[in-house]
Amino acid sequence: MPSITAINVTHLHLLLNHVPTLGSIAALGLLLLALIRRNEAMTHAALEVIFVIAVVTLPVYVSGVAAHRNMRDRPELSETAIRVHQDAALAGFALTEFAGFVAWIALWQSRRRGHAARGLVPAVILLSFAALALMARAATLGGEIRHPEIRADLSASAAAPAPSPVEGPAPSTVEGSRRSGAEADSTEQFVTSAISMYMVNSPWAWPAAETIHFLGLSLSFGVLLAVNLRILGLMKQVAFADVHRLLPWGMLGFGANLITGMLFFVGQPGQYSTSAPFYWKVVFLMIAGANFLYLTVFKKAWAAEGLDSSLTDKAMAVSSLVAWLAVLYAGRMLPFLGNAF
Repeated sequence: MPSITAINVTHLHLLLNHVPTLGSIAALGLLLLALIRRNEAMTHAALEVIFVIAVVTLPVYVSGVAAHRNMRDRPELSETAIRVHQDAALAGFALTEFAGFVAWIALWQSRRRGHAARGLVPAVILLSFAALALMARAATLGGEIRHPEIRADLSASAAAPAPSPVEGPAPSTVEGSRRSGAEADSTEQFVTSAISMYMVNSPWAWPAAETIHFLGLSLSFGVLLAVNLRILGLMKQVAFADVHRLLPWGMLGFGANLITGMLFFVGQPGQYSTSAPFYWKVVFLMIAGANFLYLTVFKKAWAAEGLDSSLTDKAMAVSSLVAWLAVLYAGRMLPFLGNAF
């Protein structure tokens, strides 16, 4: 019987899995309306929504993989259908994150220059449409896992009569083992399985990813530390605009962390999907992503240059620093807490 944690993770995926599709539809509609009306404020709001969707898509994908591992032994579910769904979800996840990254760049440039670079907003629209198409396909495939009757490719096989057990001898044990081996080999055709085998079997892939992961973490935390300390009143002799110029480097580190972290997760999902510190790390990463957005779009620090920040700004700065310290702690405790490693 699955544990309470397993049930909660599966339910979390069912709760969140419509956010990337429905949220993208709403954001794209808002962005297209903003372009038609030439409303800069509405454009910024749509870009912010696209970035938020990219952040929320992280727990959607993670909880989906955990749900697969919790339910894969059920005989009524097709392992092949689940793996096809995972591949589609991974492609949609990657493109959604890239669309969110480009949306953030457009927001950052708008804050510094008053307008986004020409071509960024159309690029966000194209990327979001492509991500929406992939996520919609992943959602359809996910529905087919529990409802195989809606799959067109199964209609013919479902209509065909089952062979009678007296028509021939039962397959031998050797034939059964050959079939099992063929089914195991067939998993190599899936992208997630190929990534997993490469990360585990390559002598340099995992160490190289670990190195990039820690460098990205140091870069992202260092930049956010400088910006948030400036908001808290330190380094007042440095203009906030000069510190704000560092944010893209922090976002670059955040992206390196996300890519390498997903390589670890896809490589060894069993180590992470049953680890409580990993889920806490995901939660605090989402808080750090919200802090990136807040530091990009808020106006008070720009308007009150050289003055004390408001209590709300200082609270946001403190929450960001606490979140990053929690990310560091949870990541370090992965081998020691939760009995997953």
